Amino acid sequence: MSTHYYGTGRRKNAVARVFLKEGNNKIIINNFDINQYCNKKIVTSTINQVLDIVNLLNKFDIYITVKGGGILGQANAIKHGISRALITYNSKLYCKLRELGFITRDSRIVERKKVGLKKSRCRPQFSKR
Repeated sequence: MSTHYYGTGRRKNAVARVFLKEGNNKIIINNFDINQYCNKKIVTSTINQVLDIVNLLNKFDIYITVKGGGILGQANAIKHGISRALITYNSKLYCKLRELGFITRDSRIVERKKVGLKKSRCRPQFSKR
């Protein structure tokens, strides 16, 4: 019987739903293979970083749905989701992942636009004449 382990990861505007299933390191993001979804080496290394640290790199098949944000924000949301899913798999990993900062949600988001301004803080140009 195969069990699924679930974790939700967030970063900026990106939200990732991560499902771990025992297998052999097949990563699918939004119904695409990881290499088809993003060609950047930084993104794939960011995603595999958590599994590499806890020595579970070739143990799980990962199915991910991610929405919002840019590619790096999505990669960090996936990393956060994988680490939370690993805690449901084995709660003893919590201390190690917490110590390395993978559990903490990076809550920095874009500041909202204010009325009368062009962006959040950029004022219109002042005309003297």
